[in-house]
Amino acid sequence: MSAWQHVKVGDFLFEREGKYKPDAEEVSGLERIDKIDFSGRFHLATKPSKTNMIRIEPGDLVISGINVAKGALGVFDGEEPVTATIHYSSYSFDEEKINVEYFKRFLKSPLFINLLKEQVKGGIKTEIKPKHLLPLIIPLPGIYEQQKILSRFLRVENEDGELKAELTHQQTLLKKLRQQILQEAIEGKLTADWRAENPDVEPASELLKRIAAEKAELVKAKEIKKQKPLPPISDEEKPFELPEGWAWERIGNITSVVTSGSRNWKSLYSDSGASFIRSQDIKLDRLSYADRAFVDVPDGQEGSRTQVKQYDWLMIITGANVGKCAYLSEDPGEAYVSQHVALMRPMTSQVGLYGHLWLISELGGRGLLANSIYGDKPGLNLPQLRNLLIPIPTVEEQKAIVNETKLLMSICDQLETQITQNQAHADDLMQAVLREAFVQ
Repeated sequence: MSAWQHVKVGDFLFEREGKYKPDAEEVSGLERIDKIDFSGRFHLATKPSKTNMIRIEPGDLVISGINVAKGALGVFDGEEPVTATIHYSSYSFDEEKINVEYFKRFLKSPLFINLLKEQVKGGIKTEIKPKHLLPLIIPLPGIYEQQKILSRFLRVENEDGELKAELTHQQTLLKKLRQQILQEAIEGKLTADWRAENPDVEPASELLKRIAAEKAELVKAKEIKKQKPLPPISDEEKPFELPEGWAWERIGNITSVVTSGSRNWKSLYSDSGASFIRSQDIKLDRLSYADRAFVDVPDGQEGSRTQVKQYDWLMIITGANVGKCAYLSEDPGEAYVSQHVALMRPMTSQVGLYGHLWLISELGGRGLLANSIYGDKPGLNLPQLRNLLIPIPTVEEQKAIVNETKLLMSICDQLETQITQNQAHADDLMQAVLREAFVQ
């Protein structure tokens, strides 16, 4: 093994000097590096910049000062010069002293990160500039030894890439499996044996009659507003044939409330008080407060109209995540929804859990709503939600569907945990290689 030496980075890496105004002749008409992703690929753009620029020549090593330790660096292999903002730095290098592919991996190693922590105030949180990088003294083997270490990296990276590709494939299959479970649940396929064993249960039409009667009583007592009659369901609207005893209905006919928040809630933000549910709090199938917001609701506000209750469905109705829906299986306490979230309140909790399966299925509620998005930006309006179809099973079968789905989804959760653990093991392996490879 060749001897390692401690050398200054500036002994083999040389900064491409020159800072230019955005309209300077040296950078005029050149494409600009928009970003370097963590795999080292360059993404170019022609959009202008208002900050000072650097010029990059073909063959230069280019480093993102913000994300260098994550892998945002690479050798620019274009045929013409490009430009970049001063958040990047560009270098030529002495090929007799450094194998740049070896050096790229060194810059992602724990050893490099520790050197930054020791010698640069702020460590990897600092934007790494040439003045930070070039004075660093690092252990460096000879060029032949660098190539041997690099060859080992390439073998490990190839195996790591194959493993991660397989894990990604498994995640894709698992996602499809979850949706297939949901689809078979809402079509009654999961409970076909249950129906055969329970032929004499009350049909769903009786449940719908009770819901309609209870809703009429609430209107009469002025506890809810009377709504306009929804149109009858045509055969053309029905996406599939229902099992015997089931019935199609519209969401508006089985809910007492379909509403959303108003625009003035943001002015009521506070450090404590009632929870304020925004679109970012709604995941695909649940409510998750990663950064909980609170509102202080003064007297006279419209709070009662948009206050959520246990067993409500909450659906995102604007933005990129339109259709994501949470079900409040537990009492949420005092909480209200934003203008980007629709609140739908089933007339009975019996429908709540089953109905949520329908609403989050890609071939069910989410799929049908995706075809109803209106306007220039993704969004849903309340009439669309009220008119949305839902297949209603018998009361007893709803329970069977929920239980069977919960069991199968728990198996999926176990598989997902295993995949996540395997991904973590793969990452740990690569970090171990990075730790060991650069120690003399």
